[in-house]
Amino acid sequence: MLNQIVLVGRLTKDIQVNKSESGKQVASLVLAIPRSFKNMNGIYDTDFIECTLFDNIAQNTKEYCHKGDILGIKGRVQSRLVEKDNEKRNVIEVIAEKVTFLTSKKDAEVENE
Repeated sequence: MLNQIVLVGRLTKDIQVNKSESGKQVASLVLAIPRSFKNMNGIYDTDFIECTLFDNIAQNTKEYCHKGDILGIKGRVQSRLVEKDNEKRNVIEVIAEKVTFLTSKKDAEVENE
């Protein structure tokens, strides 16, 4: 069996790194990924995928990536049960195992000059 996902998209905001209860560094980010086909109104819809990063991957991504940068993420899909307001629900998230910095807004500014 295989649980692997590859995503390429734009970072929707700057990353914040926090410490978990166990002392690990944890970052959460959202990738905006446009679909490759138009909807019934002739517009390309965009999916917003939440990803979780740990330790060195989280710290390096925070240091080198900013809102608007294009990232490639290889990881796995994970589900977990979350209880909020006495209501249990299943949450699906992407756990990043490798992050590739593809472009940055800084690179695009240099190319345009």
